[in-house]
Amino acid sequence: MSLRVAFQMDPIDGIDITADSSFRLAEEAQARGHSLFYYTPDKIAYDTGRLTAHGWPLTVRRKQGDHFDLGAPIVQDLSQMDVIWLRQDPPFDMGYITTTHLLDFVHPGTLVVNDPFWVRNYPEKLLVLNFPDLTPPTMIARDLETLKGFRAAHGDIILKPLYGNGGAGVFKLGRDDSNLASLHELFSGINREPLIAQKFLPDVSAGDKRIILVNGDPVGAINRVPAKGETRSNMHVGGRPEKVGLTERDREICAAIGPLLREKGQIFVGIDVIGDYLTEINVTSPTGIQELERFDDINVAGQIWDVIEAKRGG
Repeated sequence: MSLRVAFQMDPIDGIDITADSSFRLAEEAQARGHSLFYYTPDKIAYDTGRLTAHGWPLTVRRKQGDHFDLGAPIVQDLSQMDVIWLRQDPPFDMGYITTTHLLDFVHPGTLVVNDPFWVRNYPEKLLVLNFPDLTPPTMIARDLETLKGFRAAHGDIILKPLYGNGGAGVFKLGRDDSNLASLHELFSGINREPLIAQKFLPDVSAGDKRIILVNGDPVGAINRVPAKGETRSNMHVGGRPEKVGLTERDREICAAIGPLLREKGQIFVGIDVIGDYLTEINVTSPTGIQELERFDDINVAGQIWDVIEAKRGG
C-alpha cells in the first residue's frame, strides 16, 4: 500500500543530506513507494473545521545541492494524508506549540509522528522529570536565589534555557563563578520562562551518548564528543560523532522509559545519556539516524517506517 506522507519541516533547500534525519526518513519513504508532500510550519492553516497546508509534492535524491524537486504548489487538506511528520526544529515556543494544537484536529485519523498531544505535553527537558532516579540532580526555576541555592548544594552546574535546542545558550558555571546573576538577568530579559539547572557531569568529556529508540525500543547509539575547550557535545556546535555500543545501564534506562514512549505515540525518540545519567528525552525533532546507520550498518529509517506502516495497515 502506498501511503500519502507529509513533512512539516524547516526549509528543505539548506539541509545537509548527509546528516539530516528528516531527509533520510523522506528518502526511505520514497524508496517504499510512498508519495511525499512538503510544507513549512508557517503554511499550515485552520479554516472552519478544515486543516490545510500550502505546500508542494516532493521528490528527494541523494545529491547535495540538487537533493529535491518540488511539484506545482497546492493547498492540501491534511486530513487526506495518511501520515504527517512533525519535524520542524525547536525552539519550543508558542509557534511550535500552536502547530501541535492544529495537528490534533487530524490525528489519529491521519497519523502524526510523533503524537502532537504528547510532544506538546512532554518537551524534552521536562519529560525526564518523570524519572528522577535516572537523572542528575535537576532544578526548574526562575528565581535567582533559588538557583543560587541549587548551585551551592551541587557545585558545578549546567544552566540552560528550558525550551532551547542544539546546545544554544548552555553554560557551565563553577561553584564560585560570578556570572550566574548576569546570565539570569540576560535570560530574564529575553522571555518569562524558567531556566533548567543540572549538576555538571564530568563524564561529558568522554562524550554525550545519543541513543535512538523506535517505538520505545533502543536500536543503537552514537557518542558525541565535545570539541576541545567545549562542554557542549551537540553536533550543531562542533561535537564529533563516533561509534559506540549500548551499556547495561543504557538498556536499563531505555527499559524504564520505553513503555511510556510507546503508550504516548512517540515513535522516533533520541535520548541523551552522560555517564550513567539520562539528561534529555528528545521527542520534538530528534536527530542521529544517518550517523547511526553509517556506524552500525543498519537501516534505522526502515525500522521506523516498519512501525508506521504497521500502524497504518500498510
